[in-house]
Amino acid sequence: MERRKLVIIGSGPAAYTAAIYAARANLHPLVYEGFFSGPGGQLMTTTEVENYPGFPEGVTGPALMDKFRKQAEKFGTTIITEDVVDVKLDKRPFLITGSPTTVQADAIIIATGASAKRLDVPGTKDGEFWQKGVTACAVCDGAAPLFRNKDLYVFGGGDTAVEEAIFLTKYGKKVFLVHRRDELRASKCMSDRALSHPKIELIWNHVLEKVEGDDVVKRVVLSEVKTGAQTTHEAGGVFFAIGHNPNTSFLKGQVALHDNGYIKVKAGSSYTSVEGVFAAGDVQDHVYRQAVTAAGSGCMAALDAERWLSEKGHA
Repeated sequence: MERRKLVIIGSGPAAYTAAIYAARANLHPLVYEGFFSGPGGQLMTTTEVENYPGFPEGVTGPALMDKFRKQAEKFGTTIITEDVVDVKLDKRPFLITGSPTTVQADAIIIATGASAKRLDVPGTKDGEFWQKGVTACAVCDGAAPLFRNKDLYVFGGGDTAVEEAIFLTKYGKKVFLVHRRDELRASKCMSDRALSHPKIELIWNHVLEKVEGDDVVKRVVLSEVKTGAQTTHEAGGVFFAIGHNPNTSFLKGQVALHDNGYIKVKAGSSYTSVEGVFAAGDVQDHVYRQAVTAAGSGCMAALDAERWLSEKGHA
């Protein structure tokens, strides 16, 4: 069985940055970038990235991730497009089982990111209207013919919800941004964009009760938070923008997590509760969750891993 000094699990800014630094340090990292989990991370579902340094004209998420990936490969990173299904951290070297590649590792960097949440209400589940007009990624799906010139409903109140609502105005007849409170959680800049956009209408103090249709979504049932009064609206699409769940299920409790499921790291570092296991990016960041902070934490993880491996005589 192949043994590696360093295995990086995940993709996106954190994983690829960690790979760049580790490869330049001659650690010859192996990256499991994912397959079904989606290589490239959340930026693969983002159109214009305007806040990543070095791109004054902006850059698409996929184009940015392609540059990250190529740079990692340039310095000798081995990348395999597989998902990790199991890790064993109770003995050394660690054992990483992919689909189908299994390797041993002296150190591991976990950079598996987080996945979008979806509401658990009638009509939104698998086998109902999920992927038949209900989705958690406007950028991925919004341009589909199904949604064109229809009334579209976005649920959420943060920057992501506003960003997705604005994106959908390119395709929908009108976009309704539904929030359970009477003000958005989004930044003032993003809130102002939503409030001033001629094709976006805010629906305050409402929640989704049900999605209805035939083969695809046709209607949404909303209820007013205080009174419970329900109203039915024609809808061609439902888009969830209500946060994320960190992708940690494959760890099976072997690494300490916060109550919200994100990996705990020692303050000012990428060290997890397991010696030789490091975490970077959104899987351990429930505060900032930005591409640039993910990349920075990927750098930290690679440097921490390099120092740890050197101390243990592996580097």
